[in-house]
Amino acid sequence: MSHHGTLILIMAIAVVAPLLAYGAARWAPVPLVIFEIVLGIAVGPDALGWASHSQFIDTLSNLGLSMLIFLAGYEIDFSSVRGDTLRRATWAWAVSLALGLGIAFALTGGQTGTSFVIGTALTSTALGTVLPILRDSGDLQGRFGTVMLAFGSVGEFGPIIAICLLLSGRSPGKSAVVLVVFAAITAAAIFWALRPRRPWFSRIVAGTLHSSGQFAVRFVMLLLAAMLALSNAFGLDTLLGAFAAGILTRLVLQGSVPESSAEILGKIEAMGFGFLVPIFFVVTGIDFDLSSLLEGGRSLALLPVFLLLFLLVRGAPVYALAPRDLVRRDRAALMLYGSTCLPLVVAITTIGLDEDVLKAGEAAALVGAAMVSVLVFPLLALRIRSGKGAARRAERAEGTEAW
Repeated sequence: MSHHGTLILIMAIAVVAPLLAYGAARWAPVPLVIFEIVLGIAVGPDALGWASHSQFIDTLSNLGLSMLIFLAGYEIDFSSVRGDTLRRATWAWAVSLALGLGIAFALTGGQTGTSFVIGTALTSTALGTVLPILRDSGDLQGRFGTVMLAFGSVGEFGPIIAICLLLSGRSPGKSAVVLVVFAAITAAAIFWALRPRRPWFSRIVAGTLHSSGQFAVRFVMLLLAAMLALSNAFGLDTLLGAFAAGILTRLVLQGSVPESSAEILGKIEAMGFGFLVPIFFVVTGIDFDLSSLLEGGRSLALLPVFLLLFLLVRGAPVYALAPRDLVRRDRAALMLYGSTCLPLVVAITTIGLDEDVLKAGEAAALVGAAMVSVLVFPLLALRIRSGKGAARRAERAEGTEAW
């Protein structure tokens, strides 16, 4: 099938997937991304074989991943996640990285490259995937949502930094220097973003918000393109640029046009979740190496092992270092949401395959476990959080826990 036909097929899946998710919601709130990936697998080369690869489709998929990470960066509210919550989230991820690398070295018999790929993948949190679930369930508001944003943000940002340090092909020292320079430029951009905008800026935003000009949307796309180009120029993963662009965009919009920022974000989300992000998830399904997973007993056996490791490596530190004011029920839900991963696992395993340090079966097992985590962990977390009356009784019974 030509790339035009494949794109039509992908967009048809993007339309069908919400219908299936809506229908399934009567029995269980299955995340939309599961239907997009599973349908992608169904039309991929290992099943029906209807979809074909092309540079055009790959470019759109990469833009979808960048948009997903951009929106995750935009969600970070530093006024809410700073302080003790942010410190706990950072320590939880650092412990996860140490655990992940240690377990990966044990599993691979000390193979450095493979261990870096597997160990880093085990530390990620799919904040961009979890956020729509939290928003739809109402859990994004309040204290729990703030804590989840903090832990999820570090779980998204930390692995991106680890990718740049461990999987860039440069020595860790050179990678660190490049990261410092990139961070300095980003800090300068943040300083610029925090400066008050001129009155003409808000006037143009308001004047073109409902016209063909769409100045604000075009300005946001310029910021995203500039940060992607900057990260690429430094030889860093473009996900770092997308994340930084999301942070910058939030600061600019809420600082200069706070009354219109929600509407502008809605337009960007429509572009992302309505077009680019579904392409990324469907192409993830098309690219999924189902034959490698099923033909070897070891690969299939690794899938539940990796799923348990997501809980152990990422979830256990999140549970242990959650803020003191969260009761046990909320910490359990936080652990499950924090262990949910997929986009970065796909990106990291792709790097491992390109660098020839990861076998196809291992990559399929990691991505397969990440897919199961997206299906299972949020559903369990939603079930835990759904008993609001029981949660309130538990809070009264537990009171303040001793740490």
